[in-house]
Amino acid sequence: QVQFVESGGGLVQPGGSLRLSCAASRNIFSNYVMGWYRQAPGKERELVAFITTGGRKNYLDSVKGRFTISRDNAKNTVYLQMNSLKPEDTAVYYCNGFRDGVPRHAWGQGTQVTVSS
Repeated sequence: QVQFVESGGGLVQPGGSLRLSCAASRNIFSNYVMGWYRQAPGKERELVAFITTGGRKNYLDSVKGRFTISRDNAKNTVYLQMNSLKPEDTAVYYCNGFRDGVPRHAWGQGTQVTVSS
């Protein structure tokens, strides 16, 4: 089983930036697509961005051009750079590895992102 530790969240004003980190307890990047998810209060968890084993990236339409996913294989860490943040980006952000669209590992504690003036 793999454990994930997310960090880097916080309170930021609209238009601000944050960089989230997700440290995995071991390297699974060659076997799983790595994704960043978020869950806002009263809403279902949604996939925000992912990076494939080959490095291809994809994003939720509402974050395209603002968010960038990346990974550091040597550090077993996936990042999410978030720019031009909006109040609707407020949520708890999680990472996980998935196959066939299904997250395959236990969820970490997540990191809270709050965008508010």
